[in-house]
Amino acid sequence: MQVHPTPKSEDQDGLRVGFTVTKKVGAATIRNRAKRRLREVARQVLPAHGAKGQDFVVIGRKGTLHRPYAALVGDMETALQKLKVWRNDQTDIR
Repeated sequence: MQVHPTPKSEDQDGLRVGFTVTKKVGAATIRNRAKRRLREVARQVLPAHGAKGQDFVVIGRKGTLHRPYAALVGDMETALQKLKVWRNDQTDIR
């Protein structure tokens, strides 16, 4: 994962996410499947834990297709913490 602050001319309250998977991973159908998995992980993790006003680029690797979904979620959470863009929404659920 790569992260960069959103340019000042853009919406600072939203999240922008891009996905990339190189041809080294496989044919187009395989790359698309990897991107679909990454999109779902990002849809789950980034709204709750991604810092606002950042642009994220999620990079798919060969292991993306075979890695368990829960592990991918954990990987994204760890990446956000290492890149210092982790946000923890403390909402009161009653």
